Amino acid sequence: MYPSRFRYEAPHSLDEAIALLHDGGDYAKVLAGGQSLVPMMKLRFASPELVVDINNVPGLGYHRADPDGTLRVGALCRHADLERSDLLPGTQPTMTAAAPLIADPIVRNRGTLVGSLCHADPQGDWASVVLSLGGSVVAQGPAGRRVIPLSDFVPGPFENALAPDEIAVEAVIPAASGVRSGGYLKLERRVGDFATVGVAVSIETSGESVTRAGIALTGVGGATIAATEAARALVGRPLGAQSIGQAAGLAAAAAQPRTDHRGSAEYKRHMVATFVERILSRAVHAAERAA
Repeated sequence: MYPSRFRYEAPHSLDEAIALLHDGGDYAKVLAGGQSLVPMMKLRFASPELVVDINNVPGLGYHRADPDGTLRVGALCRHADLERSDLLPGTQPTMTAAAPLIADPIVRNRGTLVGSLCHADPQGDWASVVLSLGGSVVAQGPAGRRVIPLSDFVPGPFENALAPDEIAVEAVIPAASGVRSGGYLKLERRVGDFATVGVAVSIETSGESVTRAGIALTGVGGATIAATEAARALVGRPLGAQSIGQAAGLAAAAAQPRTDHRGSAEYKRHMVATFVERILSRAVHAAERAA
């Protein structure tokens, strides 16, 4: 199928892009990687009257760490940039594990992390990763910039908290207060498929005790799920069989899967628990080897 008719603009500055969005109102869409928007337009699930392509806007293709360790990912940073990053390994284990699992190489070469967050697909991998890390999105509009925690950025499936004349210019991952570990595991029928189940885990430790934990789930509900009770069960305790098993059980209980052609609800909950146990057990073994 072909998309419905639309006006195309390719501004060369953020101010110009925001002005175009302001004029376009609810009938305008931003194009960064286009790996979600273009297929939706072809299927006419989305029919914008104006498409604002920000690929000519300079200075948005970065991912960098501030002096305090805060990670910033610009709106035009591609999945492949993160997959090949020299910055993430050793400091961002959850992101490092997720980057090569995003869709397929073609999508990774054009798609963007920020665009994925804005698309708010319940089966999108980056949303659970960023949520587990306590990340946020920086939006810029006519009134300036504002920071939106990811927990507030996605009110529902395929919805985000951006105003019609705002652009998500970067994602922000806060610096770790301790030693960060974790990972991302994804069950898919074939390479490049949507997640049947995805689990992101991020923990920070000081000594033997967990000081912060985040667990988020992909593909097992109508939106990305923050398994807050499961994460809370880890904090203030050393990682061990008891705390890991408790967190895995609570994460499975937080899942809201449906039985479909990908598997039964019971099977998906079992995989959530299995992935949480596997990621946390690997973190324990890695710490033991480093000791």
